[in-house]
Amino acid sequence: MSVVNSTWQDEALVPAEELIAPLNHLPEESASEAPSETAQPPQKHVFWRAVDGLMHAWEWCFGVVSMIVILAFLATVPILNLMSLGYLLEVSGRIARTGKFTQGFVGIRKAARIGSIVAGAWLMFLPLRLLSDAWQSAWLIDPESVQTRNLWVVTMVATVAVSLHVAWACYRGGRLRHFLWPAPIKFFKTIFHGGMYAQAREGTLAFIKELHLWHYFSMGARGFVGTLIWLLVPVLWMIGARQINEPAAAFLVSLPGMLVFAFVLLYLPFLQARFAAENRFKALFEVGAIRRLFVQAPMAWWLALFITLLFALPLYLLKVEMIDREIAWLPSLFFVIFIFPARMLSGWALAVAKRREKPAHFAWRWLSRLAAIPVVVSYIFFMYLFLYISWRGADSLLEQHAFLVPVPFLGA
Repeated sequence: MSVVNSTWQDEALVPAEELIAPLNHLPEESASEAPSETAQPPQKHVFWRAVDGLMHAWEWCFGVVSMIVILAFLATVPILNLMSLGYLLEVSGRIARTGKFTQGFVGIRKAARIGSIVAGAWLMFLPLRLLSDAWQSAWLIDPESVQTRNLWVVTMVATVAVSLHVAWACYRGGRLRHFLWPAPIKFFKTIFHGGMYAQAREGTLAFIKELHLWHYFSMGARGFVGTLIWLLVPVLWMIGARQINEPAAAFLVSLPGMLVFAFVLLYLPFLQARFAAENRFKALFEVGAIRRLFVQAPMAWWLALFITLLFALPLYLLKVEMIDREIAWLPSLFFVIFIFPARMLSGWALAVAKRREKPAHFAWRWLSRLAAIPVVVSYIFFMYLFLYISWRGADSLLEQHAFLVPVPFLGA
């Protein structure tokens, strides 16, 4: 079995013939000593079980942080930011299907592996960058000196050595411990055994396939188009009204757009969650189904709506000043941190409604409807207020980061 496959995949599948072959070659006198099918594997000591649990918990936490950073980076890259949106939609969709928050943490182990590769490679290349800076400084002082030539040779040798070490660490699985210890004996044994290139290629392709990049991109693209259809009319109406110089008249003209936008806010988070759960583009426009589900869990829906709009408001502060593209991923971290729980709650509200067979009491239904009015009105008020301090002006209305990709963080 490929070494790369056994380390890069979350679960290694060993062919059955590899498990049976050793037993076929046992001597006759020792065949009876072969473990029976009902024999239980020896239990680990409680201390080692605790250590394993802590290591798995650490890997999971590291994976969550890595996933947030990956989504923040993707969110700042045009076209690729649709993958970030698709992943967030997938989070709400999985929770809507299962009703479990744990199902919303998709691909955390693989994100931990990507994060460990990036962190390990960065640590390994850090001394190399310092050595390169020393050589460049020596070259500026005296290009023909012996020290400059020696530093150049050392830099080239170190570059080759570090590159091989990083490649070998990735081949072994890409965990942080693989970068810290090169395992030289295993390296030479693997070299003499052969087949490294084929195993590395197969393992890498399998790992990339398991990332399901096209699925996230497709879901993000379809979700983006459907959401834009909902937002386009009210947002363009409000942008057009903002062209009127008289503030009072501009506000009055924009009122119809605000009313339509308020209607969209009431349904859009749950339409997106249902679209992701069923993976149907038409689900983004089935308002009747959302209304029927609402009556079964009105308070859960109000909570999800409240958190979604509340967590979107602080992100408008990032529109005050234009952000350089080089550091655009830093504010995108806030986008992911705030929007991620909102997506989870939208899926949870949908799951709660699906589990219940009877509508909630009419008092709870009307209380939720009435309580949603100040939530939506407050969100529109603050959004309209931020138009006067946003560097993009009225065009920032198109940047609905609560439902779309974080366009305002792209900078110049």
